[in-house]
Amino acid sequence: MTFDNLLLERDGSIVTITINRPKVLNALNAATMGELSRAFLSFKDDDSVRVVIIAGAGEKAFIAGADINELAVQTPTGAKELAQRGQALFDLIENLGKPVIAAIGGFAVGGGCELAMACTLRLASDSASLGQPEVNLGLIPGYGGSQRLPRLVGKGVALDLLLSGRQVKADEAFQIGLVNRIVPSAELLNEAKLLAEVLAKQPPLSIKYILEAVNLGVEMPLDQGQSVESILFGLVASTEDMREGTQAFLEKRKAKFQGR
Repeated sequence: MTFDNLLLERDGSIVTITINRPKVLNALNAATMGELSRAFLSFKDDDSVRVVIIAGAGEKAFIAGADINELAVQTPTGAKELAQRGQALFDLIENLGKPVIAAIGGFAVGGGCELAMACTLRLASDSASLGQPEVNLGLIPGYGGSQRLPRLVGKGVALDLLLSGRQVKADEAFQIGLVNRIVPSAELLNEAKLLAEVLAKQPPLSIKYILEAVNLGVEMPLDQGQSVESILFGLVASTEDMREGTQAFLEKRKAKFQGR
């Protein structure tokens, strides 16, 4: 695949996507969103890809929101369709079936924050700034921000951020649960790759079913969520990786997982 706005780097089973529009702080225009959709659709069906990292080019921003030039001329119908396309892309990222790590350096606001929230894990540099400032433009989040933010940080904190439009620095983002880790800016991508290497060594079917159990179950009553868990537990018990993992434990050796 070739892209105008993305850079792809492959290192074994780990793919790093860099959104490469530094002159506009990596803003998400329609073309970039389309390229991300193509890339993630290909990763979903490629068993050789175990982990994906998303980063932004330059030192100033991960993604500084959507492209305001495109938003400013939207009609009501066009805006709804734009939001639905963005939501579909971020749903794809969230439900990819393999971990997606956001390496957040600099600004991650608006659509950038929404994309980060759709990722499995979020690593923030100590200079990162996150928020949903759409209210300041007379807008609301359109790519799932009003839904994922309260699920991550709670309703009260989410409403504080959504209604005020204020941004939070990395330390506050960590405190409220918006990011998983804070790392020095110079080490951000390296730390993301080290984490990806750890996850890439895990049995991929277990990873897939864990993600599915959490993503489905978190919105269900406990009894229904546990029902989903038991079904997936049964499925994973049928895999060669489960046999290998348990046998390796009993034989006191390192397991060799094949994704089968």
